[in-house]
Amino acid sequence: MPDTHDLILFVVIAGGTAITRFLPFLLFPAGRKKPRWLLQLSSVLPHAAIAMLVVYCLKDIYIAQPQGFLPELISLAVVSLLHLWKRQTLLSIGGGTICYMVLLQQVFL
Repeated sequence: MPDTHDLILFVVIAGGTAITRFLPFLLFPAGRKKPRWLLQLSSVLPHAAIAMLVVYCLKDIYIAQPQGFLPELISLAVVSLLHLWKRQTLLSIGGGTICYMVLLQQVFL
């Protein structure tokens, strides 16, 4: 029999997950017009999230030595070029990650 603490924890996590999944459908049903601020936010937010991730990934680079910044810059270029070429997000992310790992483990030891 599960402990009471574990059961309460499970109910809270399941409830929180259900609320975050179902609340948008309750607040913005399919037949109603979406608010203007929501439409603008939905067009701006993906770009802002990507920009934040790029800044986060590049915040700790060490410019004094090539090993500190070249793998990141080369991988960033690979991601950018792959995305401009194919427009496939998963391909861009996967290609950049593979490039970065190869550079770190094989080239810049």
